[in-house]
Amino acid sequence: MSEVSSIQVNAATHEKRYHCGTLTYTKAGLVALFGWLLWGDFCFTLMESVVPSVLPLKLKDLGCSNWLMGLILTTGPCILNMTICPYVSFKSDRYRSRWGRRIPFIVWTMPFLCISLALLGWSDDITILLQTHVGYFRDLAPATMTIGLIAVFMITFTFFNMFVGSVFWYLFNDVVPPQFIGRFVGMFRIVGTGASALYSYFVFQFAESNMREILVGASILYFVGFGLMCFFMREGQYPPFEEDKPGQGGKGLEAIKSFFRESFTHKLYWLMFIFTAFQAIAGAIGTFNVFFFKNMGLSLDQIGKLGGITAVAALVAMYFAAIFIDRWHPLRVAVYLTVFSVITAIMNWVWIFVELPAVYFFWFNLGIGLITAFQVALAGGCGLPLFMRLFPQSRFGQFCSAAALVRSFGSICAGVTAGLFIDFARWWYSGSDFGYRYIFIWTTVFTTATAVFFIMTYRKWYSLGGDAHYHPPAPWSEKGIEEMAITTTVGPQSRWLKWTFRMFHTTMGLSVIGIGPLLWWMYYQHAGTAFYWHAILLLPLSLAAWFCWIILEKRIWCDVARARAGDVLHNGIPHHGLLIVVASQFLLLLGLWIIQVVISINMKMETGAIVFTVANVVTNFLQIGGVWLMCRVERGYCTVVDENLSTCADDLEAEASADIKLTAAV
Repeated sequence: MSEVSSIQVNAATHEKRYHCGTLTYTKAGLVALFGWLLWGDFCFTLMESVVPSVLPLKLKDLGCSNWLMGLILTTGPCILNMTICPYVSFKSDRYRSRWGRRIPFIVWTMPFLCISLALLGWSDDITILLQTHVGYFRDLAPATMTIGLIAVFMITFTFFNMFVGSVFWYLFNDVVPPQFIGRFVGMFRIVGTGASALYSYFVFQFAESNMREILVGASILYFVGFGLMCFFMREGQYPPFEEDKPGQGGKGLEAIKSFFRESFTHKLYWLMFIFTAFQAIAGAIGTFNVFFFKNMGLSLDQIGKLGGITAVAALVAMYFAAIFIDRWHPLRVAVYLTVFSVITAIMNWVWIFVELPAVYFFWFNLGIGLITAFQVALAGGCGLPLFMRLFPQSRFGQFCSAAALVRSFGSICAGVTAGLFIDFARWWYSGSDFGYRYIFIWTTVFTTATAVFFIMTYRKWYSLGGDAHYHPPAPWSEKGIEEMAITTTVGPQSRWLKWTFRMFHTTMGLSVIGIGPLLWWMYYQHAGTAFYWHAILLLPLSLAAWFCWIILEKRIWCDVARARAGDVLHNGIPHHGLLIVVASQFLLLLGLWIIQVVISINMKMETGAIVFTVANVVTNFLQIGGVWLMCRVERGYCTVVDENLSTCADDLEAEASADIKLTAAV
C-alpha cells in the first residue's frame, strides 16, 4: 500500500486517519499502538536476555564442558527452530480468526513458556526433591542431574518460545501503517536496547548468586506485561489466502512442498538465507564472551556495567540511525558495516598477545564501545527493515521462517563446534581460561564469510532493479514479481565524500605523526626494543599506508569526474554515508591506540607497545582495502553523483533499453 493511499483526512474533524489493511488509526490510536508494541518488546527483550546470560554461568559452575554447553544452549534450540519456526510462520500467514492471525499463537503458548522459564530457576531445588523422594535418581551426581534438568527445561522453554518468536516480528507488518515502519523499527530497537541496558547494568551482577530470582522474575514480568499487550492489541481482517497454482495447498505434504518451492527457488533468497546462517555461526561463539571478560580480570559487576553503558550509548545513537537506514537503504548499510566489521574483529586479536590490568582493560573496552555505538546502532537497526524491503509482503512470515531454517542449520553446526573449538584452545593452554581469547579468531573467519555472501546478495539485488526498480521475485505469480512501494534513497554525494576522505587522511597522517612523540617517550623510558621496531619498521609501514590511501583517493576522484562527464567508470563510487561512519570511528580509535602504547611503555611492556602499533598499522591497511573493495562492489551500477540512487537505476534501465533497440536494429 502506498503512502498516499494509506492516509485519509476526515472532512468533519480535519483529523488524519492512517490505514494498515483494514485497520484505521487516529494520531492517538497510533500512539496507543506504538505504546503497546514497545511495551511488549520491553518485556520480551528482558525475558530473552536472561536465559543466554545466566545459564552459561550456572552450567560452568556445575562443571559442564563447553561442547555440552553449546549443545544445550545453541544446538538444541536451533534444531527446534528448524522445525517449529517454519511451521508456525507458514501457518500464521494463512491462519484466520476473529483475534487475528498472529496473536493467537502467542497467547496459547504463553503459560507453558512462563512455567518452563520459572522451572529453569528452580532446577537445583527440583534435583534435591527428586533425589530425596525418587530412589532411581539417588545414585546420580547432583550436578549431572541438574544439568539434565536444565537441558529438559531449556528444550521446553525454547519449544514454546518459538511460537512467540516466529510471529511477534511479523505482527509489525500487519498492524503498523507502512509510512511509519522505519520510525517504528527505530523506536523498537531503542526500547529493546534500553531493556538490555537496564538488565546488564542493574541485574546481571547477581546472575551467579540469584539465578532463581532472576529467572522467576522474568517469567512473571513476561506473563503479565506481554499478556497485557496481547489483550489490548487488535489485528485487522485479512482476505482469504488463495493459492496461486493448483496443488499448492496449505495442509500436509502440499504445504511443505509449497513452502520450499516458493521460498527456495530464487538465487537472491538463497544468498540472503546463507548470509544469515553465517551471521549466526559467527555469533555462536558469543556464549563464551563472559568467560573471556572474566579471564581478562573483570568481575560480573564490571561486565554488566560495561554492557549497560554501551547499550545506552547505542540506544541514543539508534534515534539517529533509524533515519539514515531508510535514506541509505538497509541492505547497503548491512553490506558496508559487515565488510568493515571484519577489521574490528581482527583488532581484537591483540588480546591474545597482550594482557593489561583489569582496570585499564575495562576503560579501553568502554571507550571502544562508546566510539562504535553508532555503527552498532546502524547494524542492529537494519536487520528487520532489510527483510521488509526484500521479502514479499504477502508471505513475509514464510520467508522469514525460511531464513530462520537455514540460520538454525548453521547454528546447529556451530553450537557444538564452537564449544569444541574453545575446549581445544583451553586444552592447548593446559586447561587455562586463556583459550577463551581465541573467540576472536572464530569471529573473524565467519564474519568474513558473512561479508562475502552479503556482497553477493547486494550485487544480485542491484541486478534485479536496486533502489528504484526492485520488486521481490515471486515464483507463484504470473508476473514473476510481487509489486511493492519504492522508497527513495540517497546516492553518493561529492561534498560528503570530500569530508570523508579528509577524515581518512587525518587518520593516516596522525598514525605517522603520532609515532614521533611516542619514539621520544620510548627513548626517555629506555624502551630500546620498542623504539627500534617503531623506528625501523612501523613508521615506514605507516607512511606506506598513507601513500596507498592517496593513490586510492585519486582514483575515486577520477571516477567522480568521469561520472560528471557521463563517461564509463573504471571502478565505482562508494557511498559517502557509510564511509563517514567508518572513517570517524577509526579516527577516534587513534586516541585509544596512543594511550595503549603510553601505558604499555610505562608498565615496561615493550611487546605490548609493539603489538598495539602493529594492530594500528594493520587496521589502516585494512581500511584502505575495505574502501577499495566497496568501489569494486559498486562497479557498473551507480554511475552518477549528487543525485538520488533512483537516477542511477533509471540510467541503467535506459541504457539497457537502448542496447536492446540497437541489437534489434543490427
